[in-house]
Amino acid sequence: MAIAAEAAGRDLYNRAGLARDARLDLFLSMAFTLPGLAVVAICVVIPCGWLFYLSAFGPDGNPTWDNYRRVFTGGGYLRVFLTTFQVSLATVAACVITGVPFATFINKLRQEQARLFLAAILLPFWTSLLVRAYAWLVLLGRNGVVNTFLLSLGVTSDPLPLGYNQFATILGMTHIMLPVFLLPVLGAMREIDRTYMQAAAGFGAGRAFAYRTVFLPLALPGITAGAILVFVMSLGFYVTPAILGGGNVQVISMRIARSLTNFSNWGAASALGVLLLVATGLLFAVSYGLRHMILSRQRR
Repeated sequence: MAIAAEAAGRDLYNRAGLARDARLDLFLSMAFTLPGLAVVAICVVIPCGWLFYLSAFGPDGNPTWDNYRRVFTGGGYLRVFLTTFQVSLATVAACVITGVPFATFINKLRQEQARLFLAAILLPFWTSLLVRAYAWLVLLGRNGVVNTFLLSLGVTSDPLPLGYNQFATILGMTHIMLPVFLLPVLGAMREIDRTYMQAAAGFGAGRAFAYRTVFLPLALPGITAGAILVFVMSLGFYVTPAILGGGNVQVISMRIARSLTNFSNWGAASALGVLLLVATGLLFAVSYGLRHMILSRQRR
């Protein structure tokens, strides 16, 4: 009986110690989490809530849907949304077309060579966004390097309209967003076991067929993540379309800035920001569903 009582007492002591440790862990977790949550609330939640308020309430404080009605009924706003999504999707397509082969090439290199190429990929991040945009103007302008070279060779008789249009905007945005796309793609490719390709070759599959049917499906989650990052970040671009578009490419961010600087219309600008935020949230939800579906199929 004494032994049983001692064992029961020891068990109660251990349970009390575990409960005390659990409470301590919860307290420490909350202590480390609360500052981050406070920063998110101050820098994200409160500004977004104020954005929703400005878009749904008039200057008199009464609820109004005029700001959203103006966006959906005005042809100019719809054209701006369409142009923004066209430029963003074209940037994603350009990053996928150029980035996937380049990532595959880097993935095949030795570690030292791959590090050198990764450094080259990250090099544009060390240069100002404004400088890169104006550098493209030097290349694509009517008297720029490209037109001067083509005229000197006699390929064209007049300068080509390479700058101040949607082509120049997409080209500049692709140059900026390509490193953002490559990083998750390279991460996904590095996790693929090389023996899968060897096994496919052992069953008689050619390199192109094995790459298309084995390697790319395994790298698809990384490609999808990179494409989503590029698309979401491209939706909010301002400097590159403003400089390389030359006023001929109107995107949402430029219309928001125009509503604030020229007309001081916080309601219309907030409505555009809310719609862009909602579109981004829906995109993340769809991408999460697609990623879950892709991973579930790969597990099968």
